[in-house]
Amino acid sequence: MLYLIPSPIGNLGDITYRAVEVMKSAEVILCEDTRTSSVLLRHYNIQKPLTPYHQHNEHKVVPHLIDQLQAGKVFALITDAGTPGISDPGFLLVRECMKNGIRVECLPGATAFVPALVQSGIPSNRFCFEGFLPLKKGRQTMFKILAQEERTIILYESPHRLVKTLTELATWLGTERQAAVCRELTKMFEETNKNTLANLAAHYTAHPPKGEIVIVIEGATPQKGSKRFQQEEEQEDGEDE
Repeated sequence: MLYLIPSPIGNLGDITYRAVEVMKSAEVILCEDTRTSSVLLRHYNIQKPLTPYHQHNEHKVVPHLIDQLQAGKVFALITDAGTPGISDPGFLLVRECMKNGIRVECLPGATAFVPALVQSGIPSNRFCFEGFLPLKKGRQTMFKILAQEERTIILYESPHRLVKTLTELATWLGTERQAAVCRELTKMFEETNKNTLANLAAHYTAHPPKGEIVIVIEGATPQKGSKRFQQEEEQEDGEDE
């Protein structure tokens, strides 16, 4: 059996009792970086063998892991932060487990984009999560798609690319489009900065950011005849009645 265990995105207290119990009961814990995961395991007095499982070795080790799982092993998979498979390794192993009839269970828990979305002050009833944007190939195409997206958009970004991405978003989506930059969630210097894309780009040009970053962007104004436009009209009609 394979358990997917969400790990804290900053504050080590953000883990469930059940997650700790499952890690203590697993035979092996798969992790992105043994040094990072060791901090979490020591904090909760979990003493289990750690096996590296990350984007650079997952294609190579998945067949071997499947063999062990089929032989009856119980694995727990964690990443450096957040839920495995959400912009982190996990999908390939889960897919192969499903193909081979191996039970997979994902525990609920920490992931960065949910608190960022909820506390951004940008509509959270309909949204799309795009993770990290392409660095080169397909990047311009993605901006064209996002410019027409009417749902709230959620992106992950690194601090050294934040200003470039905000500047490009302002170019493609409009300088006045509202957005929020959520940084260092659950940590000591957590901040949520909401403003226009242009103003956010200017702010972080003057104040280079550090830490993990989530960008939440207001969706495009609904075009007449679109599904969202019709839904909002129906909502307004209901309120008038």
